[in-house]
Amino acid sequence: MIGNPAYPTYQVFLAVGVAALVTGLLMPLFIRLMRHEGVGQQIRADGPQRHLVKQGTPTMGGLIILAGVLVSVALLGEWTPGLILAVGATLVTGSLGLLDDIESVAHKRSLGLTPSQKMIGLILISVVFCLVAVNVCGVSPEVRLPGGFAIDLGVLTTTIVTPDAAVSVPWLYLVFVFLLMAGLSNAVNLTDGLDGLAGGCSMVVMGVMAMVAFLYGELDLAVFAGAIAGACVGFLWHNCYPASIFMGDTGSLALGAALASLAVLTKTEVTSLIMGGLFVCEALSVMIQVTSFKLTGRRVFLMTPIHHHFEQMGWAENKVVVRFWIVSAAFAALGFALYFQLG
Repeated sequence: MIGNPAYPTYQVFLAVGVAALVTGLLMPLFIRLMRHEGVGQQIRADGPQRHLVKQGTPTMGGLIILAGVLVSVALLGEWTPGLILAVGATLVTGSLGLLDDIESVAHKRSLGLTPSQKMIGLILISVVFCLVAVNVCGVSPEVRLPGGFAIDLGVLTTTIVTPDAAVSVPWLYLVFVFLLMAGLSNAVNLTDGLDGLAGGCSMVVMGVMAMVAFLYGELDLAVFAGAIAGACVGFLWHNCYPASIFMGDTGSLALGAALASLAVLTKTEVTSLIMGGLFVCEALSVMIQVTSFKLTGRRVFLMTPIHHHFEQMGWAENKVVVRFWIVSAAFAALGFALYFQLG
């Protein structure tokens, strides 16, 4: 581990820089490899027509994002149980996204794995993550709210006694963690529809989560969050409009899982939803659109996720992205302020 114990914030900032440098330098090589192999993004036919020119743009850039994070964390972090769990959940969820990307590219379609296949994968990941968090990392099965309130989701707990240990299964908290992890993973995935949008918003939110983890006393989780923010910086150099590479589900699902993991391990499950409020709005817009159309036959938005709504209104792609970054920063600042109101 590289760092100066007398100045712990030094490690976090260095993690940002190392991840940004590694990701930024490796990405051009990866782009050339993807182009040589003919691996390109499949664009939805029912999406904005102006996006059809992006067909064939190299994808799966999330692999390099994860590589940058791993290098940075390996150099600057200490492999505590919490860090191992967060990194593991991120990598496994990223692997699920990689399978989705491979399926999409192999069959030349915008959709990869079926929704049920993704859901089964996310259920397994979230259940294992939650059980390890509670039984190994000592995470309490409660949800803390601003104002000092807390909801105990450990009231329905089954204890399984084995010869080696007793395993607690907090059923309500298990469901909550699944909803959080699956929700944020899919929300980031839905946000990844414009050049630089998901990467930029993730950079902002992870920067704030690094501060939260540091204040919570988890330096290694702060290094992890800082490394993700830095990797997003390196990725954005190549993903800004017009994008030379997309992160794919490999990146978007992994980033959502990383945010959910950090939220559970720092007990900021609720405030993390506010920090990532832009992601939540993107997901809600799709839910509202689908519900409205099924019940009334009418659409609330011109197109969803909501960033496409503003495109259909005539906003340039860059304008949508930058303004959504601003909104994401406002949500992140609000969530960080509310963090100090937790009990």
